[in-house]
Order: sequence, then structure tokens, then C-alpha cells
Amino acid sequence: MSLADELLADFEDDDVEHNAGDDEMDVIAEVDEVVPEVDYRSKESVKHIAKLRDGPDLARIMTEIKKYAGQPRREKVAGPVEADPEYQLIVEANNITVEIDNEINVIHKFTRDHYSKRFPELESLVPTPLEYIRTVQELGNNILENSKSNEVLQEILTPATIMVVSVTASTTQGSELSPEELAVVNEACKMAVDLTECKAKIFEYVESRMSFIAPNLSIIVGASIAAKLMGIAGGLTNLSKMPACNIQILGAQKRTLSGFSTAAVLPHTGHVYYSEIVQKTPPDLRKKAARLVAAKCTLAARVDSFHESVDGAIGDSLRAEIEQKLDKLQEPPPVKTVKPLPAPIEQSRKRRGGRRARKMKERLGLTEVRKAANRMNFGEIEEDAYQDDLGFSLGALGKSQSGKIRGPVVDSKTKARISKTLQAKVQKQNNVWGGSTTVKRQIAGTASSVAFTPLQGLEIVNPQAAERKVQAANAKYFSSTAGFHKLKKEET
Repeated sequence: MSLADELLADFEDDDVEHNAGDDEMDVIAEVDEVVPEVDYRSKESVKHIAKLRDGPDLARIMTEIKKYAGQPRREKVAGPVEADPEYQLIVEANNITVEIDNEINVIHKFTRDHYSKRFPELESLVPTPLEYIRTVQELGNNILENSKSNEVLQEILTPATIMVVSVTASTTQGSELSPEELAVVNEACKMAVDLTECKAKIFEYVESRMSFIAPNLSIIVGASIAAKLMGIAGGLTNLSKMPACNIQILGAQKRTLSGFSTAAVLPHTGHVYYSEIVQKTPPDLRKKAARLVAAKCTLAARVDSFHESVDGAIGDSLRAEIEQKLDKLQEPPPVKTVKPLPAPIEQSRKRRGGRRARKMKERLGLTEVRKAANRMNFGEIEEDAYQDDLGFSLGALGKSQSGKIRGPVVDSKTKARISKTLQAKVQKQNNVWGGSTTVKRQIAGTASSVAFTPLQGLEIVNPQAAERKVQAANAKYFSSTAGFHKLKKEET
């Protein structure tokens, strides 16, 4: 055997081994294959594609629900809970709600394909399947007349959407449906409404039995929200397998804004967001509370799926944790302690002191005249209070009891002191003038001066006469015209 034959034989063996998994690959290929959209216009009746309402499964479940709903539920279950017939009914009822939603989607497509001939723009204005079906049932052929002042339509759509539908209906390019086509559309709409009523009855029954099937989940979000979550997820087991981020958006619906403001739109808000524990928190913390509640719902659903903590003890503890964390989020921030500023690093500057500084303060200080002008007597109207000038008032100036202004109080600490050298000079001058102090004035005539002498006391003298005596004495001993004479030395 050549080398090429050996390689070919190995390739065939590998091909045989890989063919063992062909079945799995075919399944994956079928899943990945895009299913083409079915054209429902060729179907003459909706009963050819939607058979759940008239099928035996839904009829049997509704009959059993009616039977068990009229009986009170006993507290304890004998044996495993899975063997209880009512538990099996609850699981089947939750599963069939998913089939009802799928059936309503099929009816929506059937109605859309047949009604687009009359109002093709309605599909973009009302994207929700059930709202579209109920709107088509109310509008019919006379869309322009039925879209105005319709009370039933106001319960289905928002006022903004109704206004857009009314405006668009006046300019639509569609044509009226024949009586046969309109009968087919009305039959499909009636089937969807009947399925919706059956779904509401199933939810009401499951809600009344949630304390039996999911006690811990019901404690956290309530029986109504728990029933809705289980219905959308397709049962308690499927709900327990979902992550918290998916449970948070269960029940979220698409919103049609039609050009209006998006300020009031809350994205990623499902049934959990509208639970009681989330709605009682402040609006700015509701999204965070919804994430927290969804995380605890996942844990509670897993506990309920294994039928543990039937009395709801774990649900109570999880709800207590939620409330504790929400209270912690709502606490005000701690008060910041006010700390004093540190001491400055820079050194203190030297300030000028001494006699010059004290004299400067005395010169620039407030005088007694200004103090008296600034002082006002209480309960007395000033004489110059209503003058027409700039409003200057003398205040208490001249209104004191003595009628005089007190002199400034001299502080011995700030009083300027005479140095000892200056005191010695004054004493020496007094001794030169005979120990008397004479006050002289520069006046003409025979004015006299008062002199105080230690011998005669008070004496009136002529100062000019005294000055003339001094000048004569100085001229006698210290002549200004004196000169030096040369003297010859006598020879001996």
C-alpha cells in the first residue's frame, strides 16, 4: 500500500468517527436555521393556525381551576409536594400561560396581515400585540369616527397615542375591508381576548395558591407579583434558573412614544420594579432597590423550587436584609468634624512701639468733642433732628450737666517722660538765671513782667532794663572792639 492509500484510509476512518455525531450537528443546524415568516393572508380563518382556545388542554385546566378555586386549601400536604394534584395543576397552569402568550403573538400577526389593507400605519403606532388586537377590534372599518371620543379606546391606549392614531387615520392610504374580511379579523380579535381572559383567571388562581407553591418568593414581592413572574418565566423551576438581571426585566413592555418626550419613560422596569417594597423607597433609589430585590428573588425561587423552608423563614430573612440595606442607603451622610486651622508657620512681625507710637495714637485717637457729638440720649428728640442740610447732628455736645467738655484723661503709662539729661539741662539753666523762672514777651513800650524770686516773692520788673544791664556788662568785659597790643619785653 502506498503512502497516499494509507492517508486516504486514515481520512475515511476519521470521517466514520465524526459521523457518529451527525445527529447532534443536524439539531444544531436546525436551531441556527432562520425560520421564514409565514404569510397569514392565505389563511381563511384564524382557527387554522390557532387551536389552543378550542383545544382539550386549556378546557381541562380551566375546569380543574374552577373546581379547586371553590375549595379551601388545607395547610399541610401528605407526602412529597410533587405528588399533590393541586401542585401539578399549578405547574400546568403556569406552563400553559406561556403557550397562551405564543398563541396571542400568532393571532397578532394574522390580524396585522389582514388589517394592514385598511390601516397599514397602525402597526408602527401600536407595537404591543394585545393592544394592537384590541385597537383593531374597536376601530373596524370606520377608523376616523371610532378613533374620536371612544371610551373603550381610552382604556387601551394613552391619550397621546390616541391623538396620533386619529391624525394618521385621516391621512391613511388604506381601503375599506369587505364584510367577509372584517368578519375574519373580528373572529381573530375575539379569540385573542378570550385567551387573555383565561390567562387572567389562571393568574388569579395561582396568586391564591402562592403561599403553597412559593412561600418565600411571595413574602418578598407579594403573591400577585410572584404569580406574574412565574407565569412569564414558565414555572417556578424555570424562574429559579434565571439570573437576577433577567428577573428584573420580566414583564417589561415596549412603549410607543410617537415623537413625544422620553422624560417619563423608565427603561428596564418589569414587575419587580412595581412591587410594594420598591415603590415605597424614594424615587432616586428605586432602580437600585429593584436590582436588590431581583437578586433576592432569585435566591427565594431556588429555595422554593427545592421545597425547603415551607414556613417562609428564609423569605423573611431575605426581606429583612433588603429593608436593612435600603435603610442604610437612606441614612444621611455623617457630619464632618470641624477642625481648627493649624497655627501659621510664618514668624510674628515686630511692631513699632515707644513714645512716638504713643503720641501717634493720641493724635489720631477719638477726641472728647467727637465722642460727645456721637453720643445720643435715649428717648429725647434732638433739636437739629429735622434739619434740611446734610443731617449732621451735634448729639450730646454741650448738653452735659457742667456745660463744659471734660479734658482728656492723661494716662501716666502713656505720658511722655523727660529724660534725666534734659532735666539736668533745665536745672542748670534755672541756676544761671538765679533760680527764678522768668516769662518774657516780645512787646514794645514799658511793659512789665512778673518774676518769682526766692527772696522777695512776686516782683514786677522791667525786662528791658534788665536786658540793658546785661548788655552793658557784656560790653565792659567782652568788648567787640577790643584788640591785641604787642608788648615789648623789658630787658633786665
